[in-house]
Formats: sequence, C-alpha cells, structure tokens
Amino acid sequence: MSSILLLTSSPRAESLSTSIAVDLAEKLKSQKPGSVVVRRDLAANPLPHIDDLFTGAIRKPAEARTAEENAAIKTSDELVAELFAADTIVISTGLINFNIYSSLKTWIDNVARAGVTFKYTESGPVGLVTGKKLYVVLASGGVYSQGPAAPLNHAVPYLKSVLGFLGITDIETIYVEGLAFGPEAAEKAIDAAKSRVQEIALAA
Repeated sequence: MSSILLLTSSPRAESLSTSIAVDLAEKLKSQKPGSVVVRRDLAANPLPHIDDLFTGAIRKPAEARTAEENAAIKTSDELVAELFAADTIVISTGLINFNIYSSLKTWIDNVARAGVTFKYTESGPVGLVTGKKLYVVLASGGVYSQGPAAPLNHAVPYLKSVLGFLGITDIETIYVEGLAFGPEAAEKAIDAAKSRVQEIALAA
C-alpha cells in the first residue's frame, strides 16, 4: 500500500501553501488506488522541541534507555516510522524571514537521528531514508525562485541540504510566489502552482 506523508506548517487559516499541498496529496492519492495520506499539521499540533533528555536518549541503545528517556523520544519514533513508511512526501511552508516555519524545523530536529535516518561511515555520512519522492510547496509574497531576491531564499537550499543528508534527493519545489504584487500577480501564481500540481498527478 502506498503512503503519502503530508506535512503542513503554516499557522494561517487561509494558507495557500497548505491548500495547494493538500490538493497535491489528494490528487496523488486518487492516482494510486489503495494509497493513504498521513497528515501532520505541524502548526495546529506543534511538536515538542528537542531538549537535553531527548538528545541523551537518542545516543543510547534502546535497551539502555530509562522509561523517562523512552517517553521523551516516543513522538520522534512515530515521526521516523511515518517517514520511512512514506513513498511520497509533500511538505508545505511559507517563506518566513527567508526560511521555513519553526514548526517544520522542529519536525526535522525530531527525525534527523544518527544511526536511524542517517549514519556515519569511514567515507562520510550516509542517508538512510532513500527511494522517496518529495515535493516542497513554498508560498511567498515576493519572488524568490529567481531574480535579485533569490539569494534570500534559504528555505529551499536548507530543505534540500538537510533532507538530502537523510537520503532524500529527489526533490521538486512548487513555488506560489509574488503573492504581494497585487491580485493579478497572485492569481497568476496560484494558477501556475495548480497547473503544476495537475501535471504531477497525471504523471504519477
């Protein structure tokens, strides 16, 4: 059975990054009978930030952890299991202060675990989360995919770097940008994103 992991992170009720990501996930699901969408709304249900107890627990083998340590990484274990189970991952975020929402960063902190989602070898680190397709839906008021503001887009390079470190390298970004440039520009951006979603679904 195919599993689509949908991670939304915008706190906005009328978020375009969320609505387009949800549409993509549902369209991908409709193309694969029997598939399921596992959704994590990281804004509505924020994850716990990692702390000293967490970082100590993940450095120990399971049999050496205390009950308190096991409780501290329980959510992380669930997130990692969802990640490994997914064939396709859809992540949505707005561009906030030139990067991703903190709620999404916390998800990354919970799933990036040495010996679990990546490992160190004599030839360097190796990602263990492989064979997955990932889509990033990024919404922004300005245009950051190209042009003079592109160097300020730290969201996409960061996601590609950290997810690539985990082994996820097949990544495509769907931009919904220029939303602050007036109704006509916003409509054009939304239509372009929706068209790309349709193309992706038909090709799935």
